[in-house]
Amino acid sequence: MLKLVKLLKTAKNRQKNKIEKNKKMLEYFELSEFDSPDLPNSSKGMCADFLQMIDNARGIAGIPFKINSGMRTIAHNRSLNSKDTSSHIKGCAADIHCNNSVDRSKIVAALIQAGFRRLGIANTFVHVDCDNEKPNAIWLY
Repeated sequence: MLKLVKLLKTAKNRQKNKIEKNKKMLEYFELSEFDSPDLPNSSKGMCADFLQMIDNARGIAGIPFKINSGMRTIAHNRSLNSKDTSSHIKGCAADIHCNNSVDRSKIVAALIQAGFRRLGIANTFVHVDCDNEKPNAIWLY
C-alpha cells in the first residue's frame, strides 16, 4: 500500500513538473489564457500535449489565436449548456476566436498540420481538441 501511494505521488509530481515546464515553454500563450472564467489558475489542469500542439499551430498559422474558452469547470460548462462529456472539462480542448474565412482557413490548416484530428468550425470560433476517447472528426456548428 505504501509503495502504491509513493508511486502515485511520483506520477502526480511528474505531471505537475510537466505542466510547469510546458508553461514556460509556450511561445505564443500565457497559461492563464486557458483558465475557466470561474476558477483562476484552472489552466494548470490543461493537457501538456494539447498546449504544445496548439502553441505549435499558432506558430504555423502566423496569426494570433485568441482563446475564447479553454479549461472549464463542470459548473461553467453546464452554464453554457454544454455536455458533461465536453473535452474542455478534461483540459484537452479550446475554442479559438475567428470571424472571417481567411483567418479560419489559416487556423484550420495550422491545427491539422500541428497534428490535431478533432475540429469544430463555427461562424465565430474554431473548436479544437485532442480527446483520445473520441473519434477523429471535423464538424460544423
